[in-house]
Amino acid sequence: MQTNLADFIKDTREGKEAEDILRKCVHCGFCTATCPTYQLLGDELDGPRGRIYLIKQVLEGKPATQKTQQHLDRCLTCRNCETTCPSGVQYGRLVDIGRQVVEQQVSRPLLQRISRSALKQLLPRKWLFAPAMKMGQSLRPMLPRVLQNKIPAVQEAGVWPQAEHARKMLLLDGCVQPSMSPNINAATARVLDALGVQLQVAPKAGCCGAIRYHLNAQEDGLDDMRRNIDAWWPYVEAGAEAIVMTASGCGVTVKEYGHLLAHDAAYADKAKKVSALTLDLSEILPAFQDELVRRLQGKISKRIAWHPPCTLQHGQQIRGKVEGLLTALGIDVQLCADSHLCCGSAGTYSVLQPKLSYQLRDNKLRSLEATDAEMILSANIGCLTHLQSGTDTPVRHWVELIDLALHAAEISKGLPEAGSVANAVNKAE
Repeated sequence: MQTNLADFIKDTREGKEAEDILRKCVHCGFCTATCPTYQLLGDELDGPRGRIYLIKQVLEGKPATQKTQQHLDRCLTCRNCETTCPSGVQYGRLVDIGRQVVEQQVSRPLLQRISRSALKQLLPRKWLFAPAMKMGQSLRPMLPRVLQNKIPAVQEAGVWPQAEHARKMLLLDGCVQPSMSPNINAATARVLDALGVQLQVAPKAGCCGAIRYHLNAQEDGLDDMRRNIDAWWPYVEAGAEAIVMTASGCGVTVKEYGHLLAHDAAYADKAKKVSALTLDLSEILPAFQDELVRRLQGKISKRIAWHPPCTLQHGQQIRGKVEGLLTALGIDVQLCADSHLCCGSAGTYSVLQPKLSYQLRDNKLRSLEATDAEMILSANIGCLTHLQSGTDTPVRHWVELIDLALHAAEISKGLPEAGSVANAVNKAE
């Protein structure tokens, strides 16, 4: 693709990156075939190729409009198009650059400014979000359905193991997950503890930076990333083997710290090291497959539907690891039709674009429920909450099922219990 970027951006770091990405695009349109919003709306400008043209025009000096902004806002940033693209176009980075430029040129309506500002202020701050979620859960039966959909039922985390192990890994606790589904991280700690690995949490680490970065408060998002690096660095220097991600949306962002902070002389090297150490849980537990098989001895007799989050299969390009491990443990794992498509959660998308989000959710649930599974498993808090809002079938993180099975195996052998299993998981049985 030929480019002629405008003076305001052509010599900047973002401009050079955008130009490199744009020049890789060959207009083939393969991306439109797998774009969820294009499939729903049938508008070229609501597919990756059309949005690339819009971004190109803006970067070449054509003034952005509210229509430009609307088409970019409708993008899920699911990055399915990156998986499909034969030319390696890094669309996710391009749309971040394009959205930021458009945000500077186009003033949003008042209600949009208020809602986006509230999300940027509330979600990344646990000290604000946790009490707000607790209050919402206490009032949940009285709230309208649209709010109930965003507030999961209260869940107990169970006991966090206290044993010391020679092998240590760091865990990103996250911002919203500890309040919405506290059992996920606790279950991860219990499973790794049973396998001889101690999971540590840096108290000063918080939001991965994705929320504010993708809402066009990019400098604030980068500050979140720097704070995490500072919080983790003593543990990294002490020899932590890995930084474990239990939410794939966080994982895809932390793996990009090295790129996003490459221009920051004070953090570039540390960010690169942090990204190299970052692993999704699905990249860690398969190494313990034989031990898990020995411990569980086929005790999990469930038929589950696996929903791979976009941030896992497209953002991190991780496929087959969860399915392979669960199958080895004796679980009947089903992939639904069009498993490559987004469920519509996409971070804050379900709040900002509810109509499209719920259409995608309902389409995904129809496919998942067609598998006749007893339970739906996924790997990202947004997907879990969004899908559960539309079905009575239990929707859980995949590590919770392994934690439950290990707990049951301990009981069957008459061993002391390592900790209570969360009520939310027990109810799935």
